[in-house]
Amino acid sequence: QVQLVESGGGLVQAGGSLTLSCVASGRAFSFAMGWFRQAPGKEREFVAAITYNNQYSHYSDSARGRFTVSIDNAKNTMYLQMNNLKPEDTAVYYCAQDPLTTYSSPDYRYWGLGTQVTVSS
Repeated sequence: QVQLVESGGGLVQAGGSLTLSCVASGRAFSFAMGWFRQAPGKEREFVAAITYNNQYSHYSDSARGRFTVSIDNAKNTMYLQMNNLKPEDTAVYYCAQDPLTTYSSPDYRYWGLGTQVTVSS
C-alpha cells in the first residue's frame, strides 16, 4: 500500500515563497505524481504534475511561471517550489500518485492527507 505524506505548508505573506514536500512509501507501479489544492467551498483543482523520469511536467495556468514541480527518485520525494505567492493560493495542498485518467484530473490512485498553505495580504 502506498502512503503519501505532505509537509512544508504554513503561513506566508503575499510575495513570499514556500516549498512543499511529498514523501512516498510503499511499493507500487508509478508513472506520475501530481499536486492539487482545495480552498474552502471550492472543488479540488490541479496545480502541477510530473512524470517519474522527470521528463515531463505540467502546470495549471495559475501555477505556471511561479511554481516548479520536481521529483527526487532516490528520496521518493516530490517537491513543489512556490514563489510569488498570492492570497488566492491559500488552500490545502495535496499530493497524489498514479493518475487514472489525465494528469490534470483529480482522479489519482493514491492521495496524501494534505498540508495547509495560507497566504496573507
